[in-house]
Amino acid sequence: MSEVLTRLQAVLESRRGAAPDSSYVAKLLAGHEDGLLKKVGEEATELVMAGKDGVPERIVSEMADLWFHTLVVLVAHNLSVNDVLAELERRFGRSGLDEKAARTPR
Repeated sequence: MSEVLTRLQAVLESRRGAAPDSSYVAKLLAGHEDGLLKKVGEEATELVMAGKDGVPERIVSEMADLWFHTLVVLVAHNLSVNDVLAELERRFGRSGLDEKAARTPR
């Protein structure tokens, strides 16, 4: 599973520095970060709406869109899928309630 995400990340990274009119990802990466983050918010909202509708195919499609755009955010910040997987591994086996209680307030 993570192999697909790693391959996708490599493609996204290859778009960094490309002309914005050459690809959608190059355009996202070349633009103002607020635009990219707004797109993530839009995709998250679409996932919520799909979840409320309960149509499995639509939920999967919207989740794929959200994951794609969040991967672009990782690339924009020089982070990787492996960084996220390491964090999930760190949390694995720990109560979600304990994890949340241990976080420092923002």
